[in-house]
Amino acid sequence: MSEVSVTENADGPAPAGDQLVVLDNVNKHFGALHVLQDIDLTIHRGEVVVVIGPSGSGKSTLCRTINRLETVDTGSISIDGKPLPQEGRELARLRADVGMVFQSFNLFAHKTVLENVMLGQIKVRKTDRAAASKKARDLLDRVGVGTQADKYPAQLSGGQQQRVAIARALAMDPKVMLFDEPTSALDPEMINEVLEVMQQLARDGMTMVVVTHEMGFARSAANRVVFMADGRIIEEAEPNQFFNNPRSDRAKDFLSKILHH
Repeated sequence: MSEVSVTENADGPAPAGDQLVVLDNVNKHFGALHVLQDIDLTIHRGEVVVVIGPSGSGKSTLCRTINRLETVDTGSISIDGKPLPQEGRELARLRADVGMVFQSFNLFAHKTVLENVMLGQIKVRKTDRAAASKKARDLLDRVGVGTQADKYPAQLSGGQQQRVAIARALAMDPKVMLFDEPTSALDPEMINEVLEVMQQLARDGMTMVVVTHEMGFARSAANRVVFMADGRIIEEAEPNQFFNNPRSDRAKDFLSKILHH
């Protein structure tokens, strides 16, 4: 019997078979700008990986390559053992497995909150309306906006809209959730209500990749912090190690600027 290779993570060794998202030597250019340089990153099932770094370091681009909102020039990305499809029906199916929450909430303005959360279930997962409605209401309750189900997005605060966007992504039963700076467009008093929902998802075992400036969230919810600068992964470590004892000068410089102002 062959041995399973193990990769150390914060909770001890994880079996290699539990790799959910694997980026292998990924490169991406925007014109002359080399925005992702030789990125190797493996995310295990149930792991919360928080990606931080200065603006322009490639964090959001990295996040967007995982569901092929950005194509890559070279290298490969696989999800649950399957390479990312190029386009068409296979890509739509993959995107249903990879939930995405953006800075902007991207809700359909002309549909109610409930309809927003039902839509993907009906169109992509082919769920019947009654089941989709029940699931949508359950998820809206779970993220704390159940009473807003019949309103339109414009009637909600930014924090409420973002929680609806999270419910909409969860409605597809994704294997992994990607969060691209989900709180950066919010007023300060709304940030925590969104982070609390994300904290709960992390506790519930959702696999998450989170690009954020919220260091408190990175400290408390991450299994692993990935620090990027200039299109490269400079260092990755579990949060205590990273925040208390960063190894690279770039990380030390970054942390000194954001933690002591």
